[in-house]
Amino acid sequence: MGTFFGSSIGKKFVMSISGLFLVVFLIVHLAINLLLLVPDGGETFNAAANFMALPAIKFGLQPVLALGFIVHIIYAAIITLQNNKARGSAKYASGNKTKDVMWASKNMFVLGATVFAFLAVHIYQFFVPLQITHSAPELASGGHDTYTLVANALTCIPTVVFYVIGSLGLALHLTHGFWSAFQTVGASNNIWRKRWTVIGTVFAWVVGLAFSAIAIAMYFIGSCGGCN
Repeated sequence: MGTFFGSSIGKKFVMSISGLFLVVFLIVHLAINLLLLVPDGGETFNAAANFMALPAIKFGLQPVLALGFIVHIIYAAIITLQNNKARGSAKYASGNKTKDVMWASKNMFVLGATVFAFLAVHIYQFFVPLQITHSAPELASGGHDTYTLVANALTCIPTVVFYVIGSLGLALHLTHGFWSAFQTVGASNNIWRKRWTVIGTVFAWVVGLAFSAIAIAMYFIGSCGGCN
């Protein structure tokens, strides 16, 4: 077992499983974020956000989610460094000139770094005030007013632009990562490779464009268009 996880295939398997786990998280996260657009002053979104802050989720699911991100990032870095070392100077001879290979698949590490930067800012703007410093606005009925926290952050054009870029970077990352994960875990063949590629591409752009649309919509919903 140790030999398997230490092998190249084993590392890719771990990265694929952690990636598919994070895909599930993205679906849940997007579903909750779409509640921002419910025209009830943020009541529905706050209810969902405060539910996700319950101790069972905060101390149960969140650590597992954090571990998933850490494992995925570490194994992605290890595999990229090993691939670059194995190719040596050959990567300069082929590189981005390789035909019939998706652009995203040749730039997964760069796209991953972009998503990581996006995630770091997202954590700083929302997770830290909600879970660590507890400086987020409070509701009169109890719990955090997460809707106001998000709305205030997205009244700033540079922040909206940053979120759009991060969301599109995530979409590009997923266009390769989605089908590649299924191929690595053995749920793919010549027929399903094409199907997973189509499904993954559609899923990736639906997620990326949806997150982008939410950020843009919140900017226009906000009472002002300047940075707070």
